[in-house]
Amino acid sequence: MKTLATTLALLLAACAAPVPPGPPVAPLREQARALFGVVKPVDPAEVQAPAATLGRALFWDTRLSLDGKTACASCHSRDDHSADRRRVSINAKGEPTTLHSQPMFMAQDQAVLRWYGDRRDGAHQAERSISGSMGFAAADAIGSTLKQHGYEPAFRAAFPDVAEPVGAATYARALQAYQRTLRTPSRFDAFLQGDDQALSARERTGLQTFIATGCAGCHNGALLGGNAMQKFGLVKDYWLATGSPKPDLGRFNATKQEGDKYVFRVAMLRNIAKTAPYFHDGSVERLEDAVRIMGEVQLGRTLAAQEIDDIVAFLRSLTGELPGHYGPPARFN
Repeated sequence: MKTLATTLALLLAACAAPVPPGPPVAPLREQARALFGVVKPVDPAEVQAPAATLGRALFWDTRLSLDGKTACASCHSRDDHSADRRRVSINAKGEPTTLHSQPMFMAQDQAVLRWYGDRRDGAHQAERSISGSMGFAAADAIGSTLKQHGYEPAFRAAFPDVAEPVGAATYARALQAYQRTLRTPSRFDAFLQGDDQALSARERTGLQTFIATGCAGCHNGALLGGNAMQKFGLVKDYWLATGSPKPDLGRFNATKQEGDKYVFRVAMLRNIAKTAPYFHDGSVERLEDAVRIMGEVQLGRTLAAQEIDDIVAFLRSLTGELPGHYGPPARFN
């Protein structure tokens, strides 16, 4: 009985132990402000703009694909915070895509799009997707499909200065306009703007560790990434750590430049805790493992379990609320 009583007493004492206070708020905030940036909420007027409301309808409409069952949203699920829990998505031809689908929220704020950085903006990506994920033989095939499903009046309202407003280019512009409205500020933004209580002591410790270990060297800016290209595996071949079944040559696949081998766009970390699996091939399921691997292959460091846990705690503070308009409108046209 004494042993049991002692054990219970120790457990109760541990539970009652004060939580470490974490690093001082003011200097940490100042340091974070210099490295990162604030994500502001979307202006409601931007959400209601004709091009954006049209883009919302297009984004969720499965009829605008070769099989009549695939939409942009098919690879960017609301349940997955605009990402895809599958390692790779399935296109309108029933074929697997090449790379893991990245999150849509705030994607338009990135310097370039896709893992290879081979799309200059959202309109470029959307237009190329017509003959990609949507399955059509060519981009100009989308025009007749849009007219068939009654979209012409909405296009004329959204693009009144375009002589022939129904086509691949305006389809892409509308989708880009909608995607630009998908902003998800989080508690981290509140912290950067002066709310001392927005982050817990553990999350502040994680932020400090994230900076001190060198993660912010690549994952910086308002999105904590998304603004640079970097070799994956600076100090060790990445596939040895991720268990990837087949190494991907990265940006080299698009440019054929030797220096682009194994180079990928640095992933943004906004909403990262909700968008597993991780990396270009979806090879890693747990965020803790992804953090450990990045320390190993990019920084040449073996992160301690406590460091990993603290960093993950901070990364969870980057989760924002789902935008209310991230879903199909009441009617498509």
